Amino acid sequence: MTSRFQMFERISAVTASFLIVLLAGCGGSGPESELTFAVGGAPNEVAFWETLVKEFEKDSALPVRIIRQPADTDQRRQGLVVPLRSGQADPDVFLMDVAWLGQFAASGWLHSLDEFVQKDDYHAGFFFKRVIELADRQDAQLLALPVNVDAGLLYYRRDLLERFGYGAPPRTWEELVAMSGRIQGEMRKTETGFWGYVWQGARYEGLVCNFLEVAASNGGGFDTTDGGIQVDTPKNREALQFMHDLIYEWRVSPPNTFTEMKEEEVRAHFQNGLALFERNWPYAWALHNAPESPVRGKVGIAPLPHFEKGESAATLGGWHIGISTTSDRKEAGWNFIKFVTSLETQKRMVTELGWNSARRDVYQDAGLLEQYPRLEPLREIMNHAVPRPLVPYYTQLSEALQSRINGALAGQASPEEALRRADEDMAQLVKRYRGE
Repeated sequence: MTSRFQMFERISAVTASFLIVLLAGCGGSGPESELTFAVGGAPNEVAFWETLVKEFEKDSALPVRIIRQPADTDQRRQGLVVPLRSGQADPDVFLMDVAWLGQFAASGWLHSLDEFVQKDDYHAGFFFKRVIELADRQDAQLLALPVNVDAGLLYYRRDLLERFGYGAPPRTWEELVAMSGRIQGEMRKTETGFWGYVWQGARYEGLVCNFLEVAASNGGGFDTTDGGIQVDTPKNREALQFMHDLIYEWRVSPPNTFTEMKEEEVRAHFQNGLALFERNWPYAWALHNAPESPVRGKVGIAPLPHFEKGESAATLGGWHIGISTTSDRKEAGWNFIKFVTSLETQKRMVTELGWNSARRDVYQDAGLLEQYPRLEPLREIMNHAVPRPLVPYYTQLSEALQSRINGALAGQASPEEALRRADEDMAQLVKRYRGE
């Protein structure tokens, strides 16, 4: 029986042939002594990498050719899948979204870094342990290293909490609901569009991240104990019911949460002074404190709340770096990875890009902490990071889960029914992937 994934691979082989010819026409594979590095992102990020590569070339006397990728994350992933699946020597080194690691590892595209780490005593202890153990180390092999890390966090209006007599942000979800209800009621006497808590509930990947955080903070999450993936558990049902009730029962989250609220919609709402609490990624900090921001100087950050008997959880995001198994410049690739993940380079990523370093010692630098006070709470948040399932079919899994969770938020199904159907969808997905 031919699975949908096998059919996709056959179709992709044709696409791969076309793109490989196209890439060859744009510069070829280059001299054998040249290291190739695939990277994309926003213009300022690509400019930073170009500067970094020039410095590495000067220090190492090793020429590096950048294979520029788009800013769009899905296009970047496909731009790597094509040459890796075809066994090309280039790119030697590349950046990966953490959500791709499962697919890349299962496909055998990542060369183990253990031999290099042991030889150079470049131990994984430099980095956040949870990130290494839960994302970069798979099947007892170290297959990548984190370049920067992201995790969901809670933004809050310090000025409003102080005005209403609260000395600290909420520790638990119950406290968040209570604070939101009280302050929202008072603020609406003059600002009718004010909400207590804004978060990502639209049907896209951000919804999965939000669900995972709430579920994990209740002792739930993705259950993979029997080789499949299940989410229909009592803890998860309670978490999804809570997300539903934020909109309908306590009415502290806007009714368009499940139709429109993504990262930027949530950020804009909070930044315009129309929310007390916001769930978002660390990128929003700089925007909230930009000169023209109405909330500049009024914002604090903290770990996301948890249920009374749970612990705070933050969905892990960020970019990781690895070496292709078909690279012909693996030693040079490792030297480049060491340069990229070195303490000095990681500090520059904080100061020049505003990225959050993957190295723990960056968060212990007194000079950086004084200049960037946000690093202090971020260190605690990163210690509570939880990854999404690192499986090769994660994209399809996420789409199925998004549909069911969003349906529950829209009132089209109960949390119990939504998660039961999500389990059924994912079970069929796993069978198709295995060719059953």
